[in-house]
Amino acid sequence: MTLGTKMVSDNRTARQIFEDVMANPARAKFGFGKTLAIVNVDFQNAYTNIEEFKTAYETDPRQIEYANTISALARKAGMPVIWTHVAYMDSAADAGVWGTRTDTPDSLQNIKVGSRRHEFDARCEIDRGADAIYTKRMPSAFFETPLQSLLVWHQVDTVVVTGGSTSGCVRATAVDSLSRGYRTIVPIETCADKHESYHYANLTDLQLKYADVVPVQDVIDWFGGR
Repeated sequence: MTLGTKMVSDNRTARQIFEDVMANPARAKFGFGKTLAIVNVDFQNAYTNIEEFKTAYETDPRQIEYANTISALARKAGMPVIWTHVAYMDSAADAGVWGTRTDTPDSLQNIKVGSRRHEFDARCEIDRGADAIYTKRMPSAFFETPLQSLLVWHQVDTVVVTGGSTSGCVRATAVDSLSRGYRTIVPIETCADKHESYHYANLTDLQLKYADVVPVQDVIDWFGGR
């Protein structure tokens, strides 16, 4: 008798698998705690401005609007809001091995500090007097940034991760969040990726293992119910 699972292969798309997982009424949740932080990952022109950069992508056209909405609610509640973006020094030495596979004007390591690609999308409603802003160099918002210290200071127990890409920096940040003991929430409409296959496959994996993948309205309702 076999108790485990041999790898499943069927004809469903990644989106269909995601929808099937989300439709399961018995799926358990980590839930919200008492104090949350909004971590908005890499809403910068290089990844959001599809009219200007071919490295940019869009999934839900209201993505940034939704991130702005929940960020404003957190700010009003006295809870931390964090914005990250990626950039490197002129030599790209701080990109490490991640910056070695290609070297074109569109390559990751050629997002330079202070450049147009580094700048936040103009649609982001950032309160520069209240929000924390970090330039990161690796996928996770936790890696070699002050994020962990900030969350400890604010006694945060729940991290809401938004941004892009779902399969890259959002996933890395969510896994690191769970690994550090935080209840982790990923609002569906606030994430984006280049292809729906990557997007939905990673939302599925996050939901099954590392985070509560929920409609953004769930986060809005949590603030309303406090």
